[in-house]
Amino acid sequence: MMDINTDIMSKDTAINIYETMLTIRKFEEKLFFLFSTRAMPGSMHQYNGEEAVAAGVCAHLNKTDYITSTHRGHGHCIAKGADINRVMAEMFAKSTGCCAGMGGSMHIADFSVGMLGANGIVGGGLPHAVGAAWSCKYQQNGKIAVAFFGDGASNEGSFHESLNLAAVWKLPVVFVCENNLYGFSTHYRRVTPIDDIAERAAAYGIEGVIADGMDVFDVYKKSGTAIEKARSGGGPTLVECKTYRYMGHSRFEKPTYRTEEELNEWKLRDPIPYMAKKLNDDYGVDNELLTWIEENVTKTIVEAVRFAEASPDPGVKDYEKYIFA
Repeated sequence: MMDINTDIMSKDTAINIYETMLTIRKFEEKLFFLFSTRAMPGSMHQYNGEEAVAAGVCAHLNKTDYITSTHRGHGHCIAKGADINRVMAEMFAKSTGCCAGMGGSMHIADFSVGMLGANGIVGGGLPHAVGAAWSCKYQQNGKIAVAFFGDGASNEGSFHESLNLAAVWKLPVVFVCENNLYGFSTHYRRVTPIDDIAERAAAYGIEGVIADGMDVFDVYKKSGTAIEKARSGGGPTLVECKTYRYMGHSRFEKPTYRTEEELNEWKLRDPIPYMAKKLNDDYGVDNELLTWIEENVTKTIVEAVRFAEASPDPGVKDYEKYIFA
C-alpha cells in the first residue's frame, strides 16, 4: 500500500518540489562558497534548512500570483520561478540581474513571476502583500498574495496592522511565518510570550495553522488549504511553519548562541534527504533519477555562475533609470 503522502501530492509534483528544494540548497551553498573565496558585493542571509517552506507553498501558486519576502529571500525567489541565471547575476550586482544589479541579495525582486521583493526591513513585506491582495480583490482577477516573514517580524507593528486590515477586508492573502527559532541571535521565546505564533491569528478573527516546516508534505497540504481558501474568497490565514536555519544569521556570523547538539538534532530532519527517501519509498522513484536530478541542478548552478561572471556591470548612471520618487 502506498504512503498517505501520495494522496497529498502527485508524483510529478513531488519530483518538481524535490528539484526546487535541491536547487535552493545548491544555490545557497555555492553562494556561501563565493562569498568565502572572493570579493562579492553586499551581504547574504542563507536559507539552508528552510527549503520545504518556500517550495511547499510556492508549488500551489500561479505565475501571476504575488509573494513578498524577507532579507532571507533567495529561496522564495527561486521557488516562485525566477530565472536562476538572473538571480545569480543579481548576487554579483550585474546588469543582467533580476533588478539590473540594483537590488542585490536583500532586495531582489522579479515582477515577471510575481515576486514583489525581498526586504531588508524586518516585517517590511507584510503590508506590501496586503496591498497586492487588495488589488487582486478590487480587480476580481482570481489572484492571491503570500507574505513570507520570520518569527521576529511577528513582533513588529507591521505584522499586526497587516493581519488586522487583511481580516477586516477579507483579502486573498496568506501569511506564512517561517519560525526558525531565532531572530538574529535571540531565541524567539525570549521576546514572544507564546509558544505558537499561529495563536495570534485568533486576535484578528482568522484561522491560525501550524505546519512542520521540515516536512514539505505537511507544508504543501496546509498551505494549499489556506491558498485555496484565499482564492475562493474565504479571506486570510496565518500559517506558522516550524523550521530551522542551519547557518548563522548572515554571511559569516557564527551562531554561538545555540549548541551543536541543537543544530545536529534539526539536521536529522533535513527536508531534502527526507524528501528523497519518500520519493524512493512512496513514489517508486529510483536512485538513478535522483542522481540525474542532482547532477542537473549542480550543472544549472555552475552555468548560472558563469552567466553572472560574463555579464556586464551596470553603467555609472544606470541608477537614474530606477528612481521613482
